[in-house]
Amino acid sequence: MDLKLVPQQQLKVTPKQIAANYILQLSSMELQDVINQELQENPALDLEETQVCPLCGEPLSGRVCVSCFGLGTKPSRPDDGDGEPLEGTSLMQRDEDDDDFDPIVRAEAEQTVAEYLSWSVRVLLPRRLHPVAEYLIGNIDDNGRLAGVTLEDAARVMKVTLADVERVHRVIMSIEPWGIGARDTRECLLVQMEHLEEIGEAVTPHARRIVAEQLRVLGEHKYGDIAQALRITREEVQAASDYIKEVLNPFPAHAFASGPGGTSVGGREVGLRPDVIILKDEKGEFTVEVIESRRFSLRVNPVYRQLVAQVHAARRVGAEAVPMSDQDRQHIRDYVTRAKFFIDNINQRRQTIARITEVIVECQREFLVDGIQRLRPLTRAEVGERIGMHESTVSRATAGKFVLLPSGQVIPFATFFTASLGVKDVIRQIIEKEDRTRSYSDQEIVEKLRADHGIRLARRTVAKYREELQILPARLRKHA
Repeated sequence: MDLKLVPQQQLKVTPKQIAANYILQLSSMELQDVINQELQENPALDLEETQVCPLCGEPLSGRVCVSCFGLGTKPSRPDDGDGEPLEGTSLMQRDEDDDDFDPIVRAEAEQTVAEYLSWSVRVLLPRRLHPVAEYLIGNIDDNGRLAGVTLEDAARVMKVTLADVERVHRVIMSIEPWGIGARDTRECLLVQMEHLEEIGEAVTPHARRIVAEQLRVLGEHKYGDIAQALRITREEVQAASDYIKEVLNPFPAHAFASGPGGTSVGGREVGLRPDVIILKDEKGEFTVEVIESRRFSLRVNPVYRQLVAQVHAARRVGAEAVPMSDQDRQHIRDYVTRAKFFIDNINQRRQTIARITEVIVECQREFLVDGIQRLRPLTRAEVGERIGMHESTVSRATAGKFVLLPSGQVIPFATFFTASLGVKDVIRQIIEKEDRTRSYSDQEIVEKLRADHGIRLARRTVAKYREELQILPARLRKHA
């Protein structure tokens, strides 16, 4: 036996690469939190805020924009009335007048359903129950249902009594849109009728009893069976059914859908906050901008930059202009290096997301111009191949992030990689154009897709897409 030195190549992930991958997968809101935390922990990191023109977005060196000659109405930082700027400008501080012109700022001001509920419950519940509320809100799905957890589970996990959890649950369901956070459709509709009565709105007779006792039968449109079970007339069942369909909403979270036609809550438009904006100029060309690039830029603190220069100069000449201990020199080097790594990772994130979005815009141009029916099949691997990145990097950069389209609609990045959305939109339109007295079966939809749109699908595929669109089968869509 003997010892030998054998050269060997090995791939290792450096700490900087790990940090870069972590920052890449953050959403815009998460990135803001990380930057704020790093600014607090690292004295060598500095935030450089710039004033931009509210019309064209270009940096302003004075009150007049040299690019579009529009006037900036306010300074980039607030003042105390005497012209002196106030300290403590936050990371996302914005000029109110600029907001009227800046689509990114308007998009940033929108709230997610979880944020809206979190802010609302804080004024309705004592502080000790706020963590319970956050836990329940985190388990509300896209339809507004409390999914995957029971109230008993929440009490056990949060180490509170069941009565406390039930109190929090009632408060969440009392927030507009009423019924959000309900455990099932029956509870959701009953809560809505309860609150309508509280504000003086009339509820159609028998509607509450039908929902409480005959909801499944109502979904099957067996009005005769309901009338017999409750000993009322068929006309009364029909009137209650029409009231439930027209006034109540079994999916209250859908009220938070962004874009044209979306509803507002408390006077504010509620939607998703985008990470990237796609703009369209007068010539019809598309440009891409990562959202945080307009509002801030990071730099190494000038004082620390000067101290580093002094340390390097002292090393060359063998003397120091300012006496420093070894501990001070190590402190300066560590924090400056950390700040440079952090800035490099932020810039790399911005460039990576921008390059990926530019390729997506190039591939999905027809979708951006003509709508969802022109969405073409696109994979993350294809995008990665075009820009020389691995598929996992593209996935990491787009996961959980949203794009603001020129139309004003905010969509997830995943939409660009879902070719079936165009077909689903066609199916939705076919069903919406149904005659009131007759509904198309899945096989009839298959035939209309082939005849009218040249789309060939199997019946089971149509059924799957219909279920994903949350549309009932034909026999349950029929009107009595």
